[in-house]
Amino acid sequence: MKETLQYLFEGNTLTREEAKTALTGVGKGQYSEAEFAAFLSVFIMRPIKSEELGGFRDAMVELSKKIDLSAYNAIDIVGTGGDGKNTFNISTLACFVVAGAGVNVTKHGNYAATSTSGSSNVLEFLGYEFSNNTDKLKNDLEKGRFCFLHAPLFHPAMKHIAPVRRALKVPTFFNILGPMANPAVPRYQVLGVNNNENFEHYKNVYRTLNVNFAILNSVDGYDEISLTADTHLATKSEDKLLSPAEFGMPQIAPEKLFGGNSVEDAAKIFIDVLKGNGTAEQTNVVLANAAISLQVVFPDKPLTECVEMARESLLGGKALKMLEAVTNKSF
Repeated sequence: MKETLQYLFEGNTLTREEAKTALTGVGKGQYSEAEFAAFLSVFIMRPIKSEELGGFRDAMVELSKKIDLSAYNAIDIVGTGGDGKNTFNISTLACFVVAGAGVNVTKHGNYAATSTSGSSNVLEFLGYEFSNNTDKLKNDLEKGRFCFLHAPLFHPAMKHIAPVRRALKVPTFFNILGPMANPAVPRYQVLGVNNNENFEHYKNVYRTLNVNFAILNSVDGYDEISLTADTHLATKSEDKLLSPAEFGMPQIAPEKLFGGNSVEDAAKIFIDVLKGNGTAEQTNVVLANAAISLQVVFPDKPLTECVEMARESLLGGKALKMLEAVTNKSF
């Protein structure tokens, strides 16, 4: 680490392999907290490079508890967070809509860092049992085409990383690394980022991976399709702007996406939407995110058809049935 730090302090950047090696050493507890804090500080003081972020992603996947769910050809729909918008749990709701439409979902997530309720907060409140037991997760997929990988149960390396992050109290590259580090490495991923810089990084990294993906950034700063403005979309083969009209939906006001002031508020919105009792704006934004996710799995289907698939899942009650199956509860 001493040589790596000296190299970085001289203004150099790491290759993907060098970045992977450095973070793997940190995750295995090979360096002191002071050395790791110095390492993190480099990337606070200068912009991270896509090659470096890719290497850090590779390290986190390699260090994670291995879980083989490849037989399920699943998708993950997840955002980096950090957009400061305090929206309701749009991506997690989209996961259940996609599951109700017949696609398996292996969602990776955690407690909220910047919003009222992250995916782990709302799922735990609704009665989903966190586990890293493969049989339990496969059973969830069989019953409800959905399982949840609660990040702390899958990333033992964080015991060496979290104390330094907490002590520094400033954002680091770990704030954008989470969505990339799904230990199941699903075949399909929809990833939301909160600004254009991260959009470019994610695009550069994912175009090197064997994953079918869509990267999303609303041009007004949401880490998902918000319908409050156009959305920047990147896939393996294209990079374009999507307007709300392309989903057959009107543009909406940002305040319509407010997630409430507590986990209880977030859970109420969650169930209201799944029961078909959400507002038009809440329903539309969930459908839009589910639709783009379905198009990642079914690239030959036009977006409007994917919207209708999502609508049938949500308003036909199938999405709610998926939640009830994996929580063993009726809502």
